Amino acid sequence: MKVGDRVRIKESVIVYHHPEHKKEPFDLKGMEGEIMDIVTNWQGRPVSANLPILVKFEKRFRAHFRDHEVEVMETMETVE
Repeated sequence: MKVGDRVRIKESVIVYHHPEHKKEPFDLKGMEGEIMDIVTNWQGRPVSANLPILVKFEKRFRAHFRDHEVEVMETMETVE
């Protein structure tokens, strides 16, 4: 898994910050997005983030996940 990979959420993950479902539970299972970042450091220091994978779904919606919650669909290399 690396930045730019297309991923699908394979487990049930409930969030409350989806733009179309503010303050309501929303399950992300089955949604597809692109890995924007894999958090390994913060302000120049190494960190062990609980939810290290940042995925962008829509223009205004991003969420963090564990590695076992996402599956790679395709990489940027296979698209080109």
